[in-house]
Amino acid sequence: MSLTRDAVFWQAFTSHAERSVSAAKLLEEMLASPAEAEPKWRQIRDLEHEGDHITHETVKVLHQTWITPLDRDSIHELISKLDDVLDFIDAAAERIVLYEIREVRPEAREMARTLTASCVEMQKGVAALTKIKNPQAILDVCVTINKYENEADGIFRSALARLFKEGGDPLDVMKWRDIFESLEIATDRLEDVANIIEGIVLEHA
Repeated sequence: MSLTRDAVFWQAFTSHAERSVSAAKLLEEMLASPAEAEPKWRQIRDLEHEGDHITHETVKVLHQTWITPLDRDSIHELISKLDDVLDFIDAAAERIVLYEIREVRPEAREMARTLTASCVEMQKGVAALTKIKNPQAILDVCVTINKYENEADGIFRSALARLFKEGGDPLDVMKWRDIFESLEIATDRLEDVANIIEGIVLEHA
């Protein structure tokens, strides 16, 4: 049975968010066992490719649909930012493999845990968009995502401060700065998703 046009968009959002949750959990596993990171990164890369396909198909359907369940710009912004989240999870994972990381800095694990928790909240928020008649529950999710983003920012600043204070091999410093930045940007994109969801709720509730 084919999906209605509205259902296509809802399914796209939820499917994309589910892939970010799976990718974030795999990233945590990579950081827990860096010597076995490459197979998990390849799973993340597969999820990222699936996310790209979902995004492409969603934009295609959007251009073919006259009446949409949400504002057209909101649909485009939401699927694009969902894609950005997955892209930067993949970017962090790729760097762990390419830089041949074997000893993981504790802040990276903390940021990855925060990232996963935020992705789980994002998944809840996206799934709840089909029930905008209960707006407060969705807005509470957005507040939680913003809280996690603030936590990640604090960890990121502390991580960089310790990284530069300790010094050591300049190449290692550059590698970790790159990894930390990818993790931090991923949480920033999650906050972007939360802001879009909040705007949708306030407009339609």
